[in-house]
Amino acid sequence: MAHAEAHAAHPAAHAEQQQHPIKLYLLVWGLLFVLSAFSYLVDYFGLQGYLRWSLILIFMMLKAGLIVAVFMHMAWERLALTYAILLPPLLVLVFVALMVSESNYVLFTRLAFFGTGP
Repeated sequence: MAHAEAHAAHPAAHAEQQQHPIKLYLLVWGLLFVLSAFSYLVDYFGLQGYLRWSLILIFMMLKAGLIVAVFMHMAWERLALTYAILLPPLLVLVFVALMVSESNYVLFTRLAFFGTGP
C-alpha cells in the first residue's frame, strides 16, 4: 500500500524515460547513407584486390558500429553489457587470425617436405 501511495505522490518520476533527440537519429541515418555511398563507390571506381575488400569491410564495420551504438542503444549501456556484446566477436576475429597463420604454416611445411605434387 505504501508503494502505491509513493507512486501516486510522484507520477512524473515513473514516467521519466531517457529520450534522445531526433537530430541524433537523423545524423546517424545521414552517416549510414554516406558510408553506403562510399561502399558503392568502391565498386563504381573498379577498385580490386586487398584495397577493395579492406574498404568494403571498413565501411561495413563502421555502419554496423553506428547501428549497434545508436539504434540498439549500446552507447548508453553499462560497460559490462557492452563488453558482453563486443568482446566475443573480437575474440572470434583473433582466433580466426590465429587459424589463418597456422594454416599458412601447415601449407608451407607440407610444400617443403612433400613437394608441389605430381
